[in-house]
Order: sequence, then C-alpha cells, then structure tokens
Amino acid sequence: MPSLCRDCLHTFDDPTARRCPSCGGPRLVHHPELFSLAIAHLDCDAFYAAIEKRERPELRDRPVVIGGSGRRGVVATACYIARLKGVRSAMPMFEARRRCPDAVILPPRPELYSAASREMRRMMEALTPLVEPLALDEAFLDLSGTERLHHAPPAVTLARLARDLEARLGVTASIGLGPNKFLAKLASDMDKPRGFTVIGRAEAVDLLADMPVGRLWGVGAALEARLLAAGIRTVADLRRWTPEELERRHGVIGRRLWQLAHGEDPRPVSPDAPVRSISREITLAEDISDPALIEAHLELLALEVADRARAKGRAGRTVTLKLKRRDHRSFTRRRTLASPTILAERIFRTARTLLPSLLPEGPFRLVGVGISDLAPLDAADRGGDLLEKDLGRLRALEDGAEALRRKYGAAILRHGRLLRLEKTPGPKRTRPPDKG
Repeated sequence: MPSLCRDCLHTFDDPTARRCPSCGGPRLVHHPELFSLAIAHLDCDAFYAAIEKRERPELRDRPVVIGGSGRRGVVATACYIARLKGVRSAMPMFEARRRCPDAVILPPRPELYSAASREMRRMMEALTPLVEPLALDEAFLDLSGTERLHHAPPAVTLARLARDLEARLGVTASIGLGPNKFLAKLASDMDKPRGFTVIGRAEAVDLLADMPVGRLWGVGAALEARLLAAGIRTVADLRRWTPEELERRHGVIGRRLWQLAHGEDPRPVSPDAPVRSISREITLAEDISDPALIEAHLELLALEVADRARAKGRAGRTVTLKLKRRDHRSFTRRRTLASPTILAERIFRTARTLLPSLLPEGPFRLVGVGISDLAPLDAADRGGDLLEKDLGRLRALEDGAEALRRKYGAAILRHGRLLRLEKTPGPKRTRPPDKG
C-alpha cells in the first residue's frame, strides 16, 4: 500500500509502518489510492489566530481568541489551545473568558488576513492553475496532470505545500484528497488540525452510508426538514429513492443529492467561476429596532464589503439590505446605482435609504449588506446621483483610509456612528462565502 511521510516527503510501501523509515517521523499517510487521486480541499486551521501568532511570536503558546472584547462580544475564532479549554466560534466572549481566563483577546484585522490569503493563493497557483478559492482560508485544487511538472504525485505536492505554508506564512492547513470536490471537502474536515485524509472511490459508498443527510453539500435547514419529513435521515435512506423520485419531490437538487449519496460529484474545480455577489452579515445576541443602531451596523458591514470587494478587484452596481427577525423571516430591499461602486460610504448611504420601509417589520436579529451586479474596478464610481456629488474626492478619502487600516489595523479609523455599537447587543459575525 502506498505510504507518504508528511515531514520529509519520503514515499514507500508499508501500510503497517508507524514511523517513517527515512526520518523517523510519525506523520504518515497510508491509502491504496494515495498516488492516483488529484482533487484536494485545503482548509487552514484557526487561520485568523495563526496569523496573529505569527505577528506576535510571544503568543505562540498562549490561548488566543479573535473577536469582540466588549460585554456582548462574540468569538470569531480561537486557536486550538483555547479550543482545548472549550472555547468555540460564535460563543459569547464572557463565556470564553470564563472557560479560558488566561486567553488573549484580540480584535479582528481583516486586511492582515487578506494579505496572507493572497500569498497563500499565489503559492497554490504556482502548483496548478486549477485553484478555486472558497474563502480567505480554504480552496479546492485540481492537480491532475501535474505529476511530470513537479516530479511527484499530487499527494506529495500537497504535503509539500502544507509544509511550505507553515514555514513561510506561519499557518497550518488540513488537506482532504479524493476523486471529486465533495469527497475532498468531506475528508479535510475529518482530521484537524494539520490533518491529511484520503477518501477513495472504493470506500466512499460505505463511508457515507450512516452520514446524516444534513451533511450533504447544499442541504440547508429547510431542505433537511423536508427530507426528514419524508423519512430520509441518513445517506443510506436517501439511496432507497431513485433519482427520478427525488427530482420530482425536491426539484433539481434531488438528483444532485442522489449523486452525492453515491459519492459522485461531477463539478470541476473552476478558478474562473464568476463571483456574483459580495456580502457580510451580523447575527445579534438580542433583537434591535433602534434605527440608529441598525445604521451603525450597516456602516461597519459596508466597510467590510468594500474592503473585501477591493481585494477581489470588483465593484457592485446593486446594493442589497437584508434584515431577519427571530422567527427567521427575512426581508430584503435592493437599489441599483447609476454606476458600480467600491465606496463603503456609498454602499452605506444606499442601504440606509432602504431601511425605513423595513423598520415596521422589526425588531431584527440579523443585519446584512451586500453588492451584486459586479464589474471591474476601473468601472467604479464614474458617476453618481444627488447623494454623490463628489465621488472622486470620496474615492480618494476611502483609498487613504483603507491603506491606514491595512497598515495599522481595522480600528484605526471609525466613523462616529460606529460608537453607538458599544451599546449594541454583541454581534456574532457570520462569513457567508461570496456567491459564485
């Protein structure tokens, strides 16, 4: 059986080995299909916390928690030292402090993480042009046909990439290797941190049988409820239906579920898949209805959307406001601008004009802002309406502010409206992937 040492990259044939015969290291991977699979999912481990520890080496052995430090702050992510003490993402910060009193609490620095993400992507694209990012800290890679180029099978190339990421960027990654995207992503979640898991074609059907249907790609809460109502609780239950029956009952997604249940996923790794929208949301610990507080959240979200759009080199013509109540009923309003925008202030002003018509539906548990109808940056902010009389000056101001945030951190500049957030129920930040 093919075997690989992830420390020295030595390959050999001994499925019983517990140590590498070359370097003596214990981090071995054994699998019959190890050297014949080429689709991978790479997912960094506690990415934000790892970057912060890289910047501050004195924190290397300390529990680090990223998130809001206020009374109602919420954990965005935590390093694995803090996780061993029970700290989890989306946990109220007061509970994180109770479980881990010696934790170092740090505010998020999105610009720093984006810079590391760009370098990580350059490293991946040096190995294969087929890289499909899912978020700042994860991506699919297709290394088919690269064996001659790198003088090694994809598994060895991936192990080398993980080693280089740790050495050059100070971040560790878990890798899933499989015959398709679904199985590769499933594999990467099975052994974290610093994992390397393989799911081959031969074992996929048996491995999936007892898995809850809620773990299948594309199954959200509403679809899961419909499946459960039909008596479909596990993948094995799903296989008792024909693809035609599932499609009649659940639409196009039904046939796709049948494929996934059998370990099949025909989607290619697509680096050029277009991003259709960029959005950010906040789920609050308590419902709010105060327009000023909602506006303060909208401004912060608009800033994050604008920074993210800059990193992607895109501008948006349509601005969307999203609000959700405790009963999960969502309300959205959209407005299309005269020209695409990359300006946080313009995104905020537009979203604010959409707010009054929705206020009677409150109070709200979730606030979100997004842009869509995307265009290249060179088409941004060439004209405006009565609200934007001097877009050139506003663009120059925001370019300077963005440079300051990138250099000194997100908290260096804040609008007065954001001070209202100190009195707002603490947010739990969600990071929906940009829709592509």
